[in-house]
Amino acid sequence: MPTLYVSDLDGTLLDTDRKVSPRSVSLLNEAISGGALFSVATARTPATVSTLLSGVSCRLPLIVMTGAAIWDRDSNTYLHAAFHSEQAAARLLDVYRRHRLSSFIYTLGEDNLLHIYHIGPLSRLERQFIAERIDSPFKTFHIPDNGESELPGRLDRVLLFFCMRPTAEVEPVYDEIRSFTDIRPVYYHDMYGDEIALMEVFCPEASKAAAVSRLAAIAGADRIVAYGDNVNDLPILEIADDAVAVANAVDEVKERADRSIGPNSSDAVAQDILRLMKGEK
Repeated sequence: MPTLYVSDLDGTLLDTDRKVSPRSVSLLNEAISGGALFSVATARTPATVSTLLSGVSCRLPLIVMTGAAIWDRDSNTYLHAAFHSEQAAARLLDVYRRHRLSSFIYTLGEDNLLHIYHIGPLSRLERQFIAERIDSPFKTFHIPDNGESELPGRLDRVLLFFCMRPTAEVEPVYDEIRSFTDIRPVYYHDMYGDEIALMEVFCPEASKAAAVSRLAAIAGADRIVAYGDNVNDLPILEIADDAVAVANAVDEVKERADRSIGPNSSDAVAQDILRLMKGEK
């Protein structure tokens, strides 16, 4: 059966330097040239995905922003995007402002570019986040020095609310909005440690699982092998025929996976894909 191989990036396909190692690039390209259907499902946007996968000959569209969009690298177009309703976006803004929680707001413009806004003051970490992405041709920032953007008149093109703030600031908001039926919040800790919480808030239809299922249909795949390391990868592991955790994955991912492979520092994902692809042939 045609198989779609889909991997998370950070902590999974990317090594400890947050890059796709030269060996992984070589192994993946060998698998792809042999017919493997390979893509990624990541929280990152096209701006960083394009750079990270520059050496990988991906022939399929890529799942970005935790499934909020499917992006075709060859044409630089969004094949699918899941937007918040205008009412849900406005309600979230009210909650964030009441709790004084700063957040980035990602919208997709008619020009096929991401337009990014911000509410609340900017932290040092947020300023660094912007500085590392400000020159990207894939997105435009509308964030003044004080951090409080003038928001667009229409909120029905909002893909994502994203905050990276101290855990004590984020938890109360997450506890309030997690029961809302018109949004889907994802709350976790990542590379910044337990002191900084990351929270992504999408519309209910936006998920890695929904995007992977859609991509499998596009690719004509009847089977899915998925790789992950963190809780935001659980949706794709749950729908996969073969759910794979890397050795450095959090315990919850290892417990829910069908099997485990080596750590992200050992090219384990690329090796596994090539091994499986050769076995299929």
